[in-house]
Amino acid sequence: QVQLVESGGGLVQAGGSLRLSCAASGRTFSNYAMGWFRQAPGKEREFVAAINWSGGNTLYADSVKGRFTISRDNAKNTVYLQMNTLKPEDTAVYYCAAAFTIAPYVTLTRPEDFGSWGQGTQVTVSS
Repeated sequence: QVQLVESGGGLVQAGGSLRLSCAASGRTFSNYAMGWFRQAPGKEREFVAAINWSGGNTLYADSVKGRFTISRDNAKNTVYLQMNTLKPEDTAVYYCAAAFTIAPYVTLTRPEDFGSWGQGTQVTVSS
């Protein structure tokens, strides 16, 4: 399995921005589609965004479309989540996940589609 470590979380005011990073190690990063999920207290883990192995195809949850951008740098074995115009409802622990696939289009949105997970990073948006 690939090992994943997230960073970049923190406290931000509503309307602000944060960029999360997820560094991968242990396997060939470009063999994996990558995803971001989040989990708020008392709620199920929910899909945020995903990107295919090359970075050429992305997928977003409706709740973040137009505000968040997922990207990856295969040379740095890192996937990013740029979060703009943050809202209090974006408050959650954000998790990075990896799925072993080089499919050209990313269709993965369920937690069970991903085999490797990071430990999570807290994002808190104050109103």
